[in-house]
Amino acid sequence: MEQNQIPRGPFSPTWESLERYEAPSWYLDGKFGIFIHWGLYATPAFGNEWYPRNMYREGTDEFKHHAATYGPHTQFGYKDFIPMFKAEKYDPAHWADLFKKAGAKFVVPVAEHHDGFAMYESSFSEWNAAQMGPKRDLIGELAVAVRRQGMVFGVSNHRAEHWWFMGEGRKFDSDVRAGAADSFYGPAALEGTQPSPEYLEDWLARLCEIVDKYQPQLFWFDWWIEQPAFIPYLQRFASYYYNRAAQWGKGVAINYKNKAYPDHAAVLDLERGQLADTRALFWQNDTSVSKNSWGYVVNQDYKTVESIVGDLVDIVSKNGALLLNIGPRSDGTIPEPEEKMLLEVGQWLAVNGEAIYETRPWKVYGEGPTQVESGMFADTKRAPFTGCDIRFTTKGDVLYATLLAWPGTEARIESLGANLRLYNDEIASVQLLGCDTPIQWSRDEGGLKVQLPAHKPCEHAYVLKITSKK
Repeated sequence: MEQNQIPRGPFSPTWESLERYEAPSWYLDGKFGIFIHWGLYATPAFGNEWYPRNMYREGTDEFKHHAATYGPHTQFGYKDFIPMFKAEKYDPAHWADLFKKAGAKFVVPVAEHHDGFAMYESSFSEWNAAQMGPKRDLIGELAVAVRRQGMVFGVSNHRAEHWWFMGEGRKFDSDVRAGAADSFYGPAALEGTQPSPEYLEDWLARLCEIVDKYQPQLFWFDWWIEQPAFIPYLQRFASYYYNRAAQWGKGVAINYKNKAYPDHAAVLDLERGQLADTRALFWQNDTSVSKNSWGYVVNQDYKTVESIVGDLVDIVSKNGALLLNIGPRSDGTIPEPEEKMLLEVGQWLAVNGEAIYETRPWKVYGEGPTQVESGMFADTKRAPFTGCDIRFTTKGDVLYATLLAWPGTEARIESLGANLRLYNDEIASVQLLGCDTPIQWSRDEGGLKVQLPAHKPCEHAYVLKITSKK
């Protein structure tokens, strides 16, 4: 794609122009989305979604497992999983219905992972699900189903990492070295080398095809686009995408990690990470229901729904959104524990969603003793939240105070003490969401004290709706 092919619109391929970008309202209001890691790596279902790289790394568990299970790497390589990846039970309508019941407002499947196998119908490579394996446009079908349910559709693309991802297979006698599947495995370069101009042009053209074909409203990138060689291509892609969105009349967003984009040009994403305080600019945490893998593996180490709900509340209080990942099986079914977890999150949101959706951060994100560590790969490091841990969101003349654990007979919110002047309004009412009976409360310089009922109104976290007199 040459620069003169960038569509007419408000953005040009410079950081100065792109920093005029603003995150769309559907994203600021939606707060909760579903991420889906589904690809060939679900077929061996071993280790994690990096199986295609690690199976070619001599000495790894994946290498040993592959040789013992499938035979020598010269006879059975990663490409040979394609006929086994049939997606024969894939029901995108069921997926979309589940995500709707989970309370998700946007859905982001992986269009292409590091392995280079496209889950959509690509004109740039025959190595795609529409021509091989399932012989279905898996992404296109899901886009239709998601939009029918009124949710926003997005995609992730990890093509950047493919430059080096299969490179370990060049180091010994394998089907990667043999070269018969270079159009799939290639370039299989050494990690640490910069991608060639030809690769970058191809990378950009593939992205623009996805934009034009599926009109995703969220485009998620992994970390490797931060390499210096990508800078002009990131600028060209963003201006192409944002201008296309202007033509569609739809709000869109790009997710980036670290410093690949300037802060104002796209939306920051923290992988398995959170923030210790509120960020002025909207941001996102992407994490998975599983601690050990993004894609399907036989032995998943699942998080608890309580921890997921607690993280959602914490993230939203700090001006963020949660993109929660699941890993479907090779046949297209979502593992039963993951369906159950999503439905349980949805049950919580059905009661308490007004404290999440369409809210904005308050003057302080919250209070309480439990420390949340800032940065990526830190979302399993915190201690369990306590009944003294509280998070705030606001909407109109309502302040929501979410108790991250049940405190017992009384909740005490010190941030609402009359002497702190954080909340100067006179309180008209305090309601516990999910509880029909009135609750007693009082306020003094020490804070707001709320008498709680004998029975919890829901599971996991408990929302006090505080309405001011106007």
